[in-house]
Amino acid sequence: MPAKSKAQQEAAGAALSAKRGETSKSQLQGASREMYKSMSEKQLEEFTHTKRKRLPEHASEKRAPRKSKPTKS
Repeated sequence: MPAKSKAQQEAAGAALSAKRGETSKSQLQGASREMYKSMSEKQLEEFTHTKRKRLPEHASEKRAPRKSKPTKS
């Protein structure tokens, strides 16, 4: 399942870091703490490996429209 926003991706990255023992879980706040508790390491990896190019900053924002290729006549 890919991340729906950059903020969600960053929260998943923080939770993944705590799951791996790279950071303390006491440093987690809000969404990253919930993700740490409820998701596996594999699920967190899927969120963090989402390409960021077309992601909005927050989930409530709409994604940028894709550019269509010109058709040949």
